Amino acid sequence: MNYVFCSSTDPGLARDNNEDAVTFDEETGLGILADGMGGYNAGEVASGMATTFIKSELSRWLSQAGRHANGKEVRRAMEICVENANRSIFNAANSNAHYTGMGTTLVIGVFQNDRLMLGHIGDSRCYRLRNGQLQQISKDHSLLQEQMDAGLITPEQAATSSNKNLVTRALGVEDAVLLEINEHNVEALDLFLLCSDGLSDMVGDAQIAEVLNAPVALEQKAVNLIGLANAHGGRDNISVLLAQASGTTKKRGLMARFLGK
Repeated sequence: MNYVFCSSTDPGLARDNNEDAVTFDEETGLGILADGMGGYNAGEVASGMATTFIKSELSRWLSQAGRHANGKEVRRAMEICVENANRSIFNAANSNAHYTGMGTTLVIGVFQNDRLMLGHIGDSRCYRLRNGQLQQISKDHSLLQEQMDAGLITPEQAATSSNKNLVTRALGVEDAVLLEINEHNVEALDLFLLCSDGLSDMVGDAQIAEVLNAPVALEQKAVNLIGLANAHGGRDNISVLLAQASGTTKKRGLMARFLGK
């Protein structure tokens, strides 16, 4: 299974600067998106550090050792790279007064054959479009999500809450952070969307699905998503990363499956 990637980012209509960062490495099947937070330009410093550091370290490992790595090995490599990035951002925040309190959300995907290893921190999301149906496959680390899980509010109440931006987990804010990682099977023609809350807060799932289902090029889908978020107010920076699985799935032989390759 091969993957095609594209990404786009926009400051939106309410902000002058863009604290989102998004990058990918198609050769190793790596996609990374981060949404920074903090005063001055600290948010964009944190998100830029996260995406740059993790792409450099993880893509190097994937190109050298990751092609035949099992899920456990890929998971551990993701954890180590994120731990190192967290420490770098945390140290920078504590050594420069302008960067005090900076941090970033993170969503990271390693796409290999028919497997996606998906990691995230905070409320940047990953959606999967399969057979025309959209499903959110990440779960926000946020106060709103905790309130919904506890049955204190409904999803409809959460959509209009003033607490949308209160995350319970962020990269670089403390000296240690927990990356949530889940493994997902990939089917031919699956389309994955990684996005910042500048998209998910402004555009409902039904409209996202409509854009992703449209018979246009992948790059145009990304442009259309950002345009829709801006048409709905564009109150935050908007970033999207799309990963499209090819139309064929390679069948692994019995021995290869036995060996975990």
